[in-house]
Amino acid sequence: MSYLDMFNVKDYGVVVTGGASGIGLGFTEILSEAGARVTMLDMNRERIEAESRRLRALGREVTGAVLDVTDHAALDREIDSAAARYGRLDVVFANAGIDPGPGFIAPGPERKRSPDGAIENYPTERWSRVIDISLNAVFATTRAAARHMRPRKSGRIIVTTSLAAFKCEPLIGSAYMAAKAGVAHFVRHTALELAADGVTVNAIAPGFVVTNIGGGFGHDPNVQAGVGRLIPMHRVGFPKDLQGLALFLASPAAAFVTGQHIAVDGGFGIGFAD
Repeated sequence: MSYLDMFNVKDYGVVVTGGASGIGLGFTEILSEAGARVTMLDMNRERIEAESRRLRALGREVTGAVLDVTDHAALDREIDSAAARYGRLDVVFANAGIDPGPGFIAPGPERKRSPDGAIENYPTERWSRVIDISLNAVFATTRAAARHMRPRKSGRIIVTTSLAAFKCEPLIGSAYMAAKAGVAHFVRHTALELAADGVTVNAIAPGFVVTNIGGGFGHDPNVQAGVGRLIPMHRVGFPKDLQGLALFLASPAAAFVTGQHIAVDGGFGIGFAD
């Protein structure tokens, strides 16, 4: 196998949850550009239609379906449909996520305590919604993928977690912290189970990456400059920063890599350099 063949994903069947915007769209773009056939699952019909048209106009094989990942039966159907359409299911990105909600420290240089994120005031509805999408839906996505991959003795399951999985961040709500930490261990445990069947399970853990989450506040240049000062590489991340790792983990080059949790954060998780 040549070094180029090691990264060859041409004609792979791929599914990306939350695939029509942000990090998920980045995964859709890089895999489809590399020749994979990609199905985007997303709640936003307008984004699905617009991004599908844009990418197909570039000659890529991309389709999409509207889906709420908390509907596990619908998730099963869409993944089954994609596998049938492609005649194979090689890669599934469990990527869908939502705004983590406020933490117990309010944003801003003063770092004041925030009653909105305090544990004694934390709404059950917010907790349940975050857990449903950021933990339970990852379980359901992985389960649906394994049903196709284990019999074929081949497959890649790639989960989007967060630096929050192993680094406490008081500006982020506690449900998100718990969900991401839970997913990190779920990835390790599922990787252990599926390893002998040729199915790898790995996690990509973004640091501060500019997306539309949280109302898109990360697009503000002032926010980027402020956060960038805290990151050793002196800048925030963008979805394109995760694309190379996504392609690697999806490709034959990563055949012996499983159960790993790889941070893409400009060094944010290892400390302050300045």
